Amino acid sequence: MDNDIFQGYKGEALELLKKYKVRVWGTVVADTTRGTFEGTVLPRSENDDDTHIVVKIITGYNIGIDTRTIKNMKETGYKKANYKIPEKEFPFTPGLPKVKLFGTGGTIASRLDYRTGAVIPAFSPGELYGAVPELADICNLETEKIFAVFSENMGPKQYMALAKAIGKEIEKGVDGIVIGHGTDTLHHTGAALTFMCQNLPIPVVLVGSQRSSDRPSSDAALNLMHAMKAAGQSDIAEVMVCMFGPTSDEYGLLHKGTRVRKMHSSYRSTFRTIGDTPIARITRNEIIPIKKHYKKRRHDKDVTILPYFSDKVTMLYYYPGMSADTLDALVEKGYKGIIIVGTGLGHVNKELYPAIERAHAKGVHMFMTLQTIWGYVHMFVYDTGRDMMAKGIIPTGNMLPEVAWVKLSWILGQTDDPKEVVRMMLTSVNDEITNREPYNGYLVYQGGVPKVEEFIKNVHK
Repeated sequence: MDNDIFQGYKGEALELLKKYKVRVWGTVVADTTRGTFEGTVLPRSENDDDTHIVVKIITGYNIGIDTRTIKNMKETGYKKANYKIPEKEFPFTPGLPKVKLFGTGGTIASRLDYRTGAVIPAFSPGELYGAVPELADICNLETEKIFAVFSENMGPKQYMALAKAIGKEIEKGVDGIVIGHGTDTLHHTGAALTFMCQNLPIPVVLVGSQRSSDRPSSDAALNLMHAMKAAGQSDIAEVMVCMFGPTSDEYGLLHKGTRVRKMHSSYRSTFRTIGDTPIARITRNEIIPIKKHYKKRRHDKDVTILPYFSDKVTMLYYYPGMSADTLDALVEKGYKGIIIVGTGLGHVNKELYPAIERAHAKGVHMFMTLQTIWGYVHMFVYDTGRDMMAKGIIPTGNMLPEVAWVKLSWILGQTDDPKEVVRMMLTSVNDEITNREPYNGYLVYQGGVPKVEEFIKNVHK
C-alpha cells in the first residue's frame, strides 16, 4: 500500500510524508523556513535522494523542498493526475494544404515519467494534435510514427529510412513534410536529409522543442505550429530546421539544413545559422524571407533520393599535445574517412604528421574543418597548413564539422574513388560551402560590453 501512496519516496522524505499524512498526488500547503509553498506532491525518481519532496507548484513548475526546512505540511486535497493526452482524429478542411508529420521521438513528442524522473518518448502524432488543436487551422495533417527514440539514438539507419519515406510522400502529392525530432542531433539529421533528398519540390521541415510538453515554458506547441505553416504554406523547397528565434514567443526561424547548429543546452533559441543568415522568420500569421535566394517550391513530384551512408567515417577533434597513436588507432580500426576538427585556420601539431602520412598511404580520406565554427579553413597561409595538404588533407572551406562528417559518410556510402570523393566533398549541394560569409553571418554578443548592454536593453533576448 505504501508503494502506491508514497511512490519513489524513502528515508527522511518518506517518514515526513507519513508524519503529516500526505500522499503522492495530494495537494499540499508546506510551511518551510524559506516560505510557504502550495502544490501537488509528485512521485520521486527511483534513483533520487531521500531528503527532498518534489512539488508541482501552481505555476506549473516542479520544485524540490528540502525536508530539513519543512515546519509543517497539510494535505488539502487529492486527485491522481493523468498526464496522458488523448489522441484525436485530425479533421479535414477543404482548401488547406496537405502536410505529413513523421514522428521520431524527442522532447516535442514526449512526456515526463514521474516514476523515473525521465522525459520519455510517449506521445503519438495523434496525441500531438490533441495537445495542439490549432494545427487544424493550418493544414490537413496526416501522421506516421516511424521511430520513438531520443535524438542521440538517431543515426544512419534512421536517416536512410526517413529519406525513403520522404520520397514516397512526395510521390503521393503531399504539400509539405514535418519531422518531429529531438534537438540534440537535429542538425545532423538536417544535413543528412539535405544530401539524401535532392531536388525537393516541397518543404521538408525538422522541428523539436527544448522544453517538454508538461512545462509551462514549453516551446513544443508554437514550434509545431510554425513548422506546419512552413511545410504547408511556404515557397521554400529545402530541408529546414524550424525553432524559436529569440527566447520569447515572438517568432521562429527557418534555418538551412546544412548551415545550422545547436548552440545552447537549454535556451529555446538554441539553433543558430552559422556563417550565413536564416532563410526566413516565421510567425503564426506570416513568413518573412530573410534570404533573397533559396530553392523554390514546385508543382511536380520529381525528387532524387540518395539513401547512402558509410559507418566507417569519424571526427577527430584536435587538442594540443595529441599524439600520433590517436590517429593510428582510428586507421587500425578500419575507418576510411576522417574529418579533422583543427585549430585556427585548420592546423594540428607536427607530431601527427607521420600518422597522417600512414593514413594517406592506406587510402584514408582526410578533410579539415575548424573548431572556431565560424570562418573558413585557410591552409595556404602557414607552413603547417601547406605541409598537411601535401600529406593528403583537404580543406573544406566553411563547412561545419558535423556537416562534413555527414557528407563524407554519405559520399563513402557511394564511392571510394579518391578523386570522386574529393570532387563530391568540395561540390556544394546546398550551401554547405559558400563562397563568402555575409557581413552579418558572424554575430556573437558578449554581455558586459557597453554597446551590447545598451542593445540588449532595447530588444528582447
